[in-house]
Amino acid sequence: MAGSVANKGTRGRWKPQAEINVTPFVDVMLVLLIVFMITAPLLTVGVEVELPETEASSLPADEEPLTITVGLNGEIFLQETEIEIEQLIPRLEAIAGAGYEGRIFIRADENANYGTVARVMARVSNAGYTNLGLVHQPLND
Repeated sequence: MAGSVANKGTRGRWKPQAEINVTPFVDVMLVLLIVFMITAPLLTVGVEVELPETEASSLPADEEPLTITVGLNGEIFLQETEIEIEQLIPRLEAIAGAGYEGRIFIRADENANYGTVARVMARVSNAGYTNLGLVHQPLND
């Protein structure tokens, strides 16, 4: 009888052996691993800006910070959503409530208007955010 094993104590009697076939499970897990390895780098999409290069070292990031981006032509993005500068304070207050102790990063294109960046920083400060940081590219020697 296929799929059975003889029991030593009882001659002539066959006892069925239960076993789980893990091959399909392993196949599915390997396919999922490959899919996630391919898609993970694509999930880190953001607003494309040309950051200035400086000699300062990067700060360690414990958690995912809130990011505001100022584009070359003055467009403003909260995370990846484009907003008007007038909408910045209400959106930030909705996120923070009375205050926000977490880090907020301001990314600005290297050739962006300095006045626009200064206005964004002032509005972020007025919305109750106290921990601001400017993002830059490390200098390539």
